[in-house]
Amino acid sequence: MKEMLIYAFGKPHGIVLFQLLEATQFTIALTAIAFIGGGFLGALIALMNVSPNRIFKQISTAHMWLFQATPLLMMLFIFGLGIPRLFKLDINPWLAASFALILYTSAYLADVWRGAIRSIPVGQWECSKAIGLNFFKTMRLVIMPQAIRISVAPTVGFLVQIIKATSLAYIIGFHDLMSIGKRWANSPVTGTEPFVIFPIMALIYFFLCFPLSILSRRIEKKFDTEKRPKTASA
Repeated sequence: MKEMLIYAFGKPHGIVLFQLLEATQFTIALTAIAFIGGGFLGALIALMNVSPNRIFKQISTAHMWLFQATPLLMMLFIFGLGIPRLFKLDINPWLAASFALILYTSAYLADVWRGAIRSIPVGQWECSKAIGLNFFKTMRLVIMPQAIRISVAPTVGFLVQIIKATSLAYIIGFHDLMSIGKRWANSPVTGTEPFVIFPIMALIYFFLCFPLSILSRRIEKKFDTEKRPKTASA
């Protein structure tokens, strides 16, 4: 692929494009780690928030408030630079970036899913209790099937925010698209000026994010259409 790009675009543009595309795989991998890890933790936090246990509610609320109120850049500094220097630890940038992004993602996804669960009418909780279902069975059989439909679109939409958030990980030495792009933009090589490199990077981020944005809107539109009452045929 490298030779093909060099043949098509020449040097150094073919080499730059190859390295940017190669670095994009790390952006995608970090996004997947953040989304999956944050999703599992976010689901747990959301369940704790809607549970009847008061302590669980307080813990989950504190988690969402803390990591939504803390800038992601600061969390990256803490996990990638602060803690290693304070405790004399050698923390891999992958681990630091993953941990920071999982906490960031979990706080927002928990809030999205908590809102979806809370939007289900109270009467359904009461009916489930009346027929003898406990909290977990009510969640599994009655609430979650409806809440998932409500939350799918904003969840997919938030995936776009995670992709863009990974661009901050370069500050702790994570070699992703942003890191390689800035390195080339700051190099003295002719043809790699910032006004050349940054538009290429913007296009790559666009092609990563735009399909997800379209998918989110289509899912939302589909569910909105299904919710509308069907008019009686004449």
